[in-house]
Amino acid sequence: MKYLNARPLIHGWSGGVDFDHPSTLCQRLANGELDVALVSSFEFLRNPIYRIVEDISISSEGPVYSVVVAHHGDFSEIREIELDPASETAVNLLRCLLAELRLNLRLVPGTAGCQPAPTASLPATPNARLLIGDQAIQFRQKYAGESRFWDLGEEWKELTGLPFVYALWLIRPEVAEAKSIAQRLRALRDQNLANLDDLIAEHVASIGMSAVALEEFDRGFLSRYFRKHLRFSFGEKEKQGLQGFADLCTKHGVLPRRDRTFSVV
Repeated sequence: MKYLNARPLIHGWSGGVDFDHPSTLCQRLANGELDVALVSSFEFLRNPIYRIVEDISISSEGPVYSVVVAHHGDFSEIREIELDPASETAVNLLRCLLAELRLNLRLVPGTAGCQPAPTASLPATPNARLLIGDQAIQFRQKYAGESRFWDLGEEWKELTGLPFVYALWLIRPEVAEAKSIAQRLRALRDQNLANLDDLIAEHVASIGMSAVALEEFDRGFLSRYFRKHLRFSFGEKEKQGLQGFADLCTKHGVLPRRDRTFSVV
């Protein structure tokens, strides 16, 4: 996964890493082109053949900051939302939230795999847009004074009282060394979180000279983002949140009703 929120889970991995949008990685994992991938949690709900790496996820328990509907005016004035199809989890979470809140809004597909540049403000129509990942962060920082942001993680928490799981490490069922891979991924996560300030400093340095004047802001924001907005565990509460998402997807016709067992390694 190519977004900033994945860095504590992939930084320092000794093998090769393919970076792409979550929807593309999901397709490659489903096709057998990848054995292991950090992908949208919706991929598991749609096709629960995979083994989940125990105790690791990208989750939030409240506002996530980087999965938002950017809009003008009151949320009640929105009539349609342009979607970012790069993350099926975010798109379907939005569908479920709107259905639960009985908001009948038109959802307009955006360009596959692309998000608006942070220099492009919202058009008059549609007057709302689903933004995810790094582009959402950049957009929020640039247009905080003229746009409003409906945070999907915050809305989920208010609706269910549970964390929301955005991404999981999934391993295809035919991979023989799944347990060993899972142990390495957990150790990598633990190492990165134990040295989070170093990871943040390295990321700031990699941005380039244009960020030097904003280094203290960048470090402060990244520290808040990783420590306040994101969670990187997959415990009982996260499993309950993922099951709740599956139940709502079934309730609102996003997914068929079926048994989904969390097979973890």
